[in-house]
Amino acid sequence: MAELIVFAGLLVGYALVSGLTRGTSLTAPMVFTAGGLAIAAASHGQAWAEMTGAAVRALAEAALALVLFTDAARIDLRALRREYHLPLRLLAVGMPVGIVLGTVVGYGLLPGFGLVEAALLAAVLAPTDAALGAAMISDRRLPVRVRQSLNVESGLNDGIALPAVMVLAALAAAEEGTSGSALSWAGFTAQQIGIGVAVGAALGGLGGWALTRADARGWISATHRPLFPIGVTVLSYLGADAASGSGFLSVFVAGLVFGASARGHRDLVHRFAEREGELLTMLTFTVFGAVVIGPVLGRADGWSVLYAVLALAVVRPAAVAVATVGARLRLETVCFLGWFGPRGLASIVFALLVVEESGVAAADRIMLVGGVTVLISVYAHGVTAAPWSRGFAGRAARYDPASPEHRDVTVHHYRWHGPRGQDGA
Repeated sequence: MAELIVFAGLLVGYALVSGLTRGTSLTAPMVFTAGGLAIAAASHGQAWAEMTGAAVRALAEAALALVLFTDAARIDLRALRREYHLPLRLLAVGMPVGIVLGTVVGYGLLPGFGLVEAALLAAVLAPTDAALGAAMISDRRLPVRVRQSLNVESGLNDGIALPAVMVLAALAAAEEGTSGSALSWAGFTAQQIGIGVAVGAALGGLGGWALTRADARGWISATHRPLFPIGVTVLSYLGADAASGSGFLSVFVAGLVFGASARGHRDLVHRFAEREGELLTMLTFTVFGAVVIGPVLGRADGWSVLYAVLALAVVRPAAVAVATVGARLRLETVCFLGWFGPRGLASIVFALLVVEESGVAAADRIMLVGGVTVLISVYAHGVTAAPWSRGFAGRAARYDPASPEHRDVTVHHYRWHGPRGQDGA
């Protein structure tokens, strides 16, 4: 009861000043994570003691799924088709390079970590978080290809990283670390991705079509219309999971297709994201501070903190730099994309998955290092998001004299401008 009272108090207090904090360096994840840490300190690590790891993971999974769906539904697929090169680079090149670099750093830095354990930690921290990147994704002053590249990357890398996490967890748990053939693991990964995409596309398209037809005929009430996207999200996640596919990838693809097929109803998704989805995210970060990282924060040593800093400030930017070679981006754009790869809900979910199901000997250490990385990311990215976004947008505008709305269209022709990509990106 005491923990719920604190959460309710935080919710009321933050709601009263939320308009003042919008566009500033104070974000909701920062506030509610701090509240969770305070709860953990006051209760001596016994807050919500009845919550099991599975319950915490279920809460984080639900929040992540809703964030993925709502962010995906707001993506303009027509713009994405014209400018898919940058997201593809970040996913196909940047993400594998980031995992390799993270593995090297973890293997050389963290005592007691073997190569497989270091790779597992790197895979857990590979996905970026759409919730922590909301300040950039929703800022229309930024060039559209920068915003949508970060959004698409954060949506798809969760589903893509999940098979890698499960494979590496199985390898780490195996006695000799070599269970299964490369072909069987490749088949498992293809199954996760293929089924996830297929289920998400089918349910997202069917949901968008059904909502559009029912609304045109007056069958659906105003009260229940906003609830429809929630049902599509849940069906997409559970449907893919039941079919042995990636639920997170399915949810993101469902959001993409739903937003394209029910374009006139995107406001429903937006309102839902600002209310129910935001509430769930706030609760998740409170539980993260109170239950996941707060009770064990005192165990974090210098190596764990150093790894977290390197993962955020060196590994991710280096991977993005490699991925964007030849893309003719300005240096600041590469740095911006490299820095804003915050770690959040997905990494929490994956670390809890390793602890709950894998039997990995280093699971607790992976949970600790992953939690420290997420904690640093919440505050480091939260503090820098608004000011750098404003400055970046202003400097980008110098390369494109058009209005922000026009820049969202013309920016897609960046390849045909000057040698430094004078389109703002």
